[in-house]
Amino acid sequence: MKVPPYRERRCQLAQRLHLAGGGIAILPTAPERRRNGDSDHPFRHDSHFHHLSGFDEPQSWLVLRSDGHSVLFCRTHSPERAIWDGPRLGPEQAPAVLGVDEAHPLERLDELLPALIAQSPVVWSVFAAADHTSGALARWTVAAALLGDSTPAAHQDLGPLLDEMRLIKDEHEIATMRRAAVISAGAHARAMRYCAGRFRANPAAAVREYEIEAELLHEFRRHGAQSPAYPSIVAAGANACVLHYAAGNATLRAGELCLIDAGCELDGYASDITRTFPATGRFDPAQRELYEIVLAAQDAAVAVTRPGARQRDAHHAAVKVLAQGMLDTGLLDRQKVGDVEAVMATGAYRQFYMHGTGHWLGRDVHDVGEYLALDEPPLEQPDEEGRTVVRQPSRLLRPGMVVTLEPGLYVRPAPGVPERFWHMGIRIEDDAVITPTGCDLISREVPVSVAEIEALMRG
Repeated sequence: MKVPPYRERRCQLAQRLHLAGGGIAILPTAPERRRNGDSDHPFRHDSHFHHLSGFDEPQSWLVLRSDGHSVLFCRTHSPERAIWDGPRLGPEQAPAVLGVDEAHPLERLDELLPALIAQSPVVWSVFAAADHTSGALARWTVAAALLGDSTPAAHQDLGPLLDEMRLIKDEHEIATMRRAAVISAGAHARAMRYCAGRFRANPAAAVREYEIEAELLHEFRRHGAQSPAYPSIVAAGANACVLHYAAGNATLRAGELCLIDAGCELDGYASDITRTFPATGRFDPAQRELYEIVLAAQDAAVAVTRPGARQRDAHHAAVKVLAQGMLDTGLLDRQKVGDVEAVMATGAYRQFYMHGTGHWLGRDVHDVGEYLALDEPPLEQPDEEGRTVVRQPSRLLRPGMVVTLEPGLYVRPAPGVPERFWHMGIRIEDDAVITPTGCDLISREVPVSVAEIEALMRG
């Protein structure tokens, strides 16, 4: 049986704290959020907190000293509340279950934290979470000053230390993300088959976006995922040109494309997959023409995603293919915009492709971690108007990082744009683990080529 990784992660963070000046780190989990009346939103733990503790109960705090000593504050077990909410772990069981050195009832926070702060040269907290921690930290710091002459020398942001830790995934994390990707891929395949079946039964069918979303959610939960990793995008026809479109009441009709951007969250880790497919299971010539361009752009991005390459290389590779496709199909007029290099230099491609080609993936769908190589000197580069600007290079990829690769084309009606492409939005997205020799696409359990998609939907 594998030992849970949380104790080792706390040790790693303690070492980073020691090298950065010592002190204590104070991390709360996420607050409970009121939905309406006396009902709360479903609780979801804070990603940093859970990464270090594996504990998913609300109203909990973790304190970690730079010598590795850990203290958890949590709710006490209450037989009365267990009738309503289920059992709580409680501070008596927490050390044995979670591997922390001490655990205390939540009610003792104000009593014990000032003394811990007074003994520390630095207090570390996540500045991004200041909206629900700053008041408590200020109160404890004032109380610490009253205990004696020793007060914290500094208050430092813990976020960057944790971000860098989480950027490189360990074996446990990658295994969980692989399972999440397989579940999400199965959900996409189910949605494709559902649409094909509806239109086979009735060629005049009008399938609602929320029906397709329901198929995704069913498959997520059926295989043990706790929730979607983010609000699912199910976009019928022209809605696919809205990048963050939410599944709604619109109908998918025969002859249209459907874009689904959806992934589950499994044990705190996200997956993120996008597929675009024809409602009836067969691409028409114009749809196929644009789809093949986007797929070729993703292939180009995959080819450069490897250790030693830069995070931004995938975007440049994809844009080059997309720009050539825009010129070849007439989306862009060569007489007006020039060749591929001119399209890239001027940003003309942004009329049809306006987002990046990927992002970090992990506990959050847009996971933590710096995108720029801040330890390298900046570079002088020309901007879109030919002026010289100074930019920081993107960081080098390393094994254990996980990225998404998601090129797309989005064609809205406009003068000079071929009408056969109007209202088409196409995006293809996969999750890629950086390996020692390249990258591994862990989300390819759902087909991506035209022939494979059409075969799946025929079946």
